[in-house]
Amino acid sequence: MILWLDVAGWADLSQNGMMIEERYHAIQERIAAACARAGRDPSTVTLVAVSKTHPPESVDALARLGVRDFGENKVQEAKAKIPLCNGSLRWHGIGHLQTNKARDAVRLFSMLHAVDSLKLALEIEKQAEAQSRKMPVLLEVNVSGEGSKFGFKPEEVVAAAIEVNRLKRVELRGLMTMAPYAEEAEKSRPFFRRLAELKLQVEQKLGARLPDLSMGMSGDFEVGIEEGATLVRIGTALFGERKTSAFRVTAADD
Repeated sequence: MILWLDVAGWADLSQNGMMIEERYHAIQERIAAACARAGRDPSTVTLVAVSKTHPPESVDALARLGVRDFGENKVQEAKAKIPLCNGSLRWHGIGHLQTNKARDAVRLFSMLHAVDSLKLALEIEKQAEAQSRKMPVLLEVNVSGEGSKFGFKPEEVVAAAIEVNRLKRVELRGLMTMAPYAEEAEKSRPFFRRLAELKLQVEQKLGARLPDLSMGMSGDFEVGIEEGATLVRIGTALFGERKTSAFRVTAADD
């Protein structure tokens, strides 16, 4: 495998680190305020810092502030970046996962947020068995019904959860969704509320509690928290706009 990393464009890393620190504290305040409105303890919400396209130096800047959970969309980028970062961090696979990338995903990530088919769940089970580990997962639900999004249909998720819950190595932790893009965060609320309702339906059918709801990103995470999110995936609001030249990987497939 050939990997190429390019951190051009990040010459003033100290200034970038200060900006990240300011954004982080602002996000923490907003999380606390959203929890207060919802009558929740802020410790029940985990910030997953979405570091896709951003270099290890930016990850380290947040890690020094105490952030331990980071999200990556692409397995190839994660393979290159994770070894260059603090070894105590927890990495979340938050993007669409192809079955042929499941082996690496199981090795790299502490949780997979976007299990969108039974076929993928079975492949994760196979790879987790081969690696002698448990793999926490979330089922992705396409609550909005958008053709551009992956995920189970809402009417499919209870049956899918029953099947996934039967697996020995895959640990079903909850559900995940992405709301349609909107300028107003409030427009995400119906989709987040629907996901919370679906989690209750799954719990009732399984007779067990699912601890996690992954919903809410930079533009709508406060609404997600108000509707019960335990994991919020925040990238731009922490790191700034994506730097397409900041961390590039080209690799031959295995």
